[in-house]
Amino acid sequence: MTNMTRKTALSRVSTAIAAISATCAVALAPSAMASDSEVIAQVASTYQSQIRQEPVAGQYDKRWFNYQTDIKEAEKELQSDLKRATDREDSEDAWEEYHHELVDADLDYVKAMRKRGFRVGRVTLAQAW
Repeated sequence: MTNMTRKTALSRVSTAIAAISATCAVALAPSAMASDSEVIAQVASTYQSQIRQEPVAGQYDKRWFNYQTDIKEAEKELQSDLKRATDREDSEDAWEEYHHELVDADLDYVKAMRKRGFRVGRVTLAQAW
């Protein structure tokens, strides 16, 4: 990956993290419509949809298993951070860090697969709010 491509990707990631953080802040605000557990479930499902369910080109190799390990590690760290959170800001920071870890794991996996000559594409459908 070239420096410019990496910078562009990191810029997009930063923008996405900022947008998601703002969404989380709004979503985690007190609301008569949804309980905290419902909001947390919604945020969690949004992040879960970003995790690859199948390896690129069906290649079950060490790169795929490293990706899965990175995801599990991020989930454990999120749980730990949420347990230690004392206020909403701590919770938001935990979710933001979790999202960053997911994106980083995906970028590393995609980079490794591209080096091996596999084309990596992803189509994400999201519900318009």
